[in-house]
Amino acid sequence: MSVFGRALADGDRLEMAGLVIRLKVNRRARRVNLRLDRTRREIIATAPSPRRLAEAAAFAKDRLGWIQERLAELPEPQPLAPGMTLAVFGQPCRLEAGTGRPRWCPPGADGVARIVAPGEGRAFALATIRALKARALEVLSERTRHHCDVLDVPLPQVAVADAKSRWGSCRPAYGRKPAAIRYSWRLALAPWAVADYVAAHECAHLLELNHSPRFWAHVRRLIGDERPHRAWLRAHGVRLHAIGTE
Repeated sequence: MSVFGRALADGDRLEMAGLVIRLKVNRRARRVNLRLDRTRREIIATAPSPRRLAEAAAFAKDRLGWIQERLAELPEPQPLAPGMTLAVFGQPCRLEAGTGRPRWCPPGADGVARIVAPGEGRAFALATIRALKARALEVLSERTRHHCDVLDVPLPQVAVADAKSRWGSCRPAYGRKPAAIRYSWRLALAPWAVADYVAAHECAHLLELNHSPRFWAHVRRLIGDERPHRAWLRAHGVRLHAIGTE
């Protein structure tokens, strides 16, 4: 029994001074440590074994000041509401309330695209996200097709999801299963060139399932110097995950 009144288990969430700490066992870890998951906006206390979870919890309790400072550095959640203007693939896009299915509308005479979605409050936000996912799938499917043509590789299945830790993932063809690439729909909120870099990155994995010099040569063949785009994601990725959260 731990000092927290019960045995602790991998995945437990503990409330301390109004903060939630998630416990995790990582057998590759050498010691107890704390990590901020910036996309989920939570602190993870990691222990090398289940027996040391109580130690990890106690360590988090001792570092509450540090935890509060790290959480305070995160951007404020930005709920989606009518009247907001987002940058969708670098293009201004105004959110509007309307009826019917949620949809993305191309720019008009003012150069501003629109997303029209039904509902109020959370219902409006979820409908808007559906429209953003559809737009992300459309654009990223086209870029995947383009890069696969250049690399002369078969077109994989393409999907979008709300991944928290990756902007994209690639599963190579295996047996009768075709290759598949999955993107974070939040790439729609990044500049077009940044999203295109992620598409090139995942398509290059169809040839090289690693990050070897040959892999990066494929990426640079597709989009040139990738470093500015990687730097942009490191600097602004957390802000993208704050959009559409409450």
